[in-house]
Amino acid sequence: MDSPILSVRNLNVMFNLRGKKLHAIRDVSLDIYRGESLAIVGESGSGKSVFVKTFMGLLDANGWIESGEIVYGGEKLTDYRTEKQWLKIRGGEIAMVLQDPMTSLNPLKTVGAQIIEAIELHRPLRGAEARREMLSLLNDVGIPEPERRSKQYPHEFSGGMRQRVVIAIAVACRPKVLICDEPTTALDVTIQAQILSLIRSLKAKYELTTVYITHDLGVVANVADRIAVMYAGDIVEIGTCDEVFYDPKHPYTWALLSSLPQLGVRGEALYSIKGTPPSLFGEVRGDAFAPRNPRALKIDFVKRPPYFEVSPTHRARTWLLDPRAPKIEPPESVKKLAREGVSGFGE
Repeated sequence: MDSPILSVRNLNVMFNLRGKKLHAIRDVSLDIYRGESLAIVGESGSGKSVFVKTFMGLLDANGWIESGEIVYGGEKLTDYRTEKQWLKIRGGEIAMVLQDPMTSLNPLKTVGAQIIEAIELHRPLRGAEARREMLSLLNDVGIPEPERRSKQYPHEFSGGMRQRVVIAIAVACRPKVLICDEPTTALDVTIQAQILSLIRSLKAKYELTTVYITHDLGVVANVADRIAVMYAGDIVEIGTCDEVFYDPKHPYTWALLSSLPQLGVRGEALYSIKGTPPSLFGEVRGDAFAPRNPRALKIDFVKRPPYFEVSPTHRARTWLLDPRAPKIEPPESVKKLAREGVSGFGE
């Protein structure tokens, strides 16, 4: 792997909610490498979006970084205290595509004006030059008749077209890292595939490092180089796409894979993960997934597991990898996936 473009070490993020402290990110460490596509997956509420918002100083007013560090370009972002400092990072270095394009766009401005605004804010282009760049970007993201469509307003575009405009605004800043937060959530399956293909082509053209946030492993199967599985504010497993799909080690990763509709059997109920994630208001003892894990060991309820290395690129936080642990097989659906693979993911 190339050297990391962004490094996170022992990050802890807290929120103050109704006078109580919520521990949203629990001692997370992660390296993101230049030019890669990293997917961060997990259920809603697992901390995915909060985690990446710390890269851009976008935590809500009631949230703060309790400890740890984020290093980008040799600078500690965790030392930033002012909006002026963060404006050097947002857009021009790290940009984000949010999951709802309708709330990301200004309904009172044409889409062309909104793209030009991003260009002029982050690049030394003005007037006719900025307009030419705007039209080029609309063309790059697959919007036909860019001259005509640039004069229209967001409500005149379909959901898929609005998402393309949001992507154009993010790429207009020429960032080095592009974060895509659930970029296909509100779109139908056909449009999902088109948007993922578009992001892939823009990554190659503009030499981007991409980070996908999603709850659906199937969405990122064909776009991610590595996958980080997040649960209860912690990364419980990380590895290459093939390692996480075909040799998963953490019971939570097994559960996510078993939940994929592609692994369902005709005539049988789809698998669902029983129970709910733990409350992060108090201390989480042991493995956070243990109460929902039918294969949990006694130690899972007592002591938080360390990371065990499966390969130089693959590690998981589970006691099942301890040499002293009993041999517990993954579910049959996960073993079937490892044996046969599943075609059609993300397509």
